[in-house]
Amino acid sequence: MAKSSGLGDNFYIHGYDVSGDVNSISVSGGPAALSTTGIDKSANERIGGLRTGGMTGTAFFNPDTDRAHPRLSSLPMTDVHGAYFRGTTLGNPAACQVSKQVNYDGTRGGDGAFTFAFDLQCNGFGVEWGRSLTAGVRTDTAATDGASIDTTASEAFGAQAYVQVMAFTGTDATITIEDSADDATFAAVTGLAFTEVTAGPVAERIATANDATVRRYLRVATSTTGGFTELAFAVVVIKNEIAGVVF
Repeated sequence: MAKSSGLGDNFYIHGYDVSGDVNSISVSGGPAALSTTGIDKSANERIGGLRTGGMTGTAFFNPDTDRAHPRLSSLPMTDVHGAYFRGTTLGNPAACQVSKQVNYDGTRGGDGAFTFAFDLQCNGFGVEWGRSLTAGVRTDTAATDGASIDTTASEAFGAQAYVQVMAFTGTDATITIEDSADDATFAAVTGLAFTEVTAGPVAERIATANDATVRRYLRVATSTTGGFTELAFAVVVIKNEIAGVVF
């Protein structure tokens, strides 16, 4: 991927697409740097500590149904999922986080602008950067095998995945990540099938064992037993590139 701007990015919060109401978004995080410098050293020594993560942004005041104000102003005590998509091209980088929303602070500027600052702080897992397995929000009207992405190689370090379901009409749907060695024959990845969808909006994080083999090509497939006519959702996968990833 060549250098690019942040134009055309998306931001979702727990099953709601608030991209059009968000003016800016900042994604931060990583392991805390713990000082382990001995008295015999001439420079700092550090090891990784607890993972952290944050998604902070500015939203415009939009009180319409399912827009930014009704979503962010509720300040829930429960976890909310944030997802930042760097553009809406399949396979682009994306960041996801299980979070606590800790504020929603309004500012009326001297020029008349009315904006709100919000802060999502990680809870349990830290921020995770991966790749989008849907081109932004994907809408299926029946069971569908999505297009695949090429992760260049098979790895035996496991994976995590996030889904946000924006809308659902029907009886049931199951969203599953599948892998392939040749981009022709696909099979479900053990541990990467999301909970059956019967209503939306909803969000979920799932993970394999951290030594599971995940093959080169990945795609999202939807299936159903009772049928559906609309399933709008977004999926991100994090395929671990190093051994021993734990949370």
